Amino acid sequence: MSALPLFNFPASPCQRLESRFFADLEVWIKRDDLLHQQVSGNKFRKLKYPLQALAARSPCLVTMGGPWSNHLHATAHAAALLGWRAIGLVRGAPEVQSATLDDCRRLGMHIVCVTREEYRQLRQPDDRWRQHLPAPYFAGADYVWLPEGGSSAAALHGIAELVDEAIDQIRFIPDSIVLACGTGATLAGVLAGLRGRSQAVGIAVLKNADYLHADISRLLQQATYPAHTNYQLLTGYHQGGYGKAPPALRQFCSEFSQETGIAIEPVYTGKVFYALMQMAQSGEWRGGRRVLVLHTGGLQGARGFA
Repeated sequence: MSALPLFNFPASPCQRLESRFFADLEVWIKRDDLLHQQVSGNKFRKLKYPLQALAARSPCLVTMGGPWSNHLHATAHAAALLGWRAIGLVRGAPEVQSATLDDCRRLGMHIVCVTREEYRQLRQPDDRWRQHLPAPYFAGADYVWLPEGGSSAAALHGIAELVDEAIDQIRFIPDSIVLACGTGATLAGVLAGLRGRSQAVGIAVLKNADYLHADISRLLQQATYPAHTNYQLLTGYHQGGYGKAPPALRQFCSEFSQETGIAIEPVYTGKVFYALMQMAQSGEWRGGRRVLVLHTGGLQGARGFA
């Protein structure tokens, strides 16, 4: 497989976190928010192997997301850096606006708005995305589909690499690796990297997320990893659902960032640290536990709460 220069990037750092919020826990943070300036966090890792498989081609990437999607934003940057074309199928009315979509358009991504029902249909395992291609603009293009959130089986290989990378940095295997869980792919990738060691803990950022168990199992199987089950999926910390950020959560994110100097946003990593604080202060997670939190980046999406 050819290597793309985009992915020849130094490892993201790990650092010990000193904070009043986590009682006696020993908390470390894997700073994937620093992994790449534009292709942020876990999106960088998810895109690595799917895009490297296309290195000999000049494809037109087609993908989907909401108006503030980190995946759309990262894909638009990656395509621009590689000199490829990209199409984003966006949930919303034609007049939908966001700073994220402004960035995507500026980078050359062609935005096509679809209805909520059409967007749901795009999640089906078929080629319904082809119905929305802007043929007059990209006739004859080498189209390549990237699923929602970049959550393909190949994406797991890039996520899996961070586990040994982090263990080499902190020089021990943490009791738990804690991360935000939206589609299940990052959690599945961490399980693949753990290879049965320790435990992964996913903080579901959306309501009614129990279905993610099946998605995690499916992704592991498709990526030819064993059916690892050394994980917890915590579904009670979504704070009202995906994209919801009640005042207490937003206040916590602000205080955390002021205390630690580490920016977090309320959609993903903010919910992880807020959940960790609640578990530490309730005694559910007792002192002495060594925890590694994955900062998955996506700070651009915080502009939606400005």
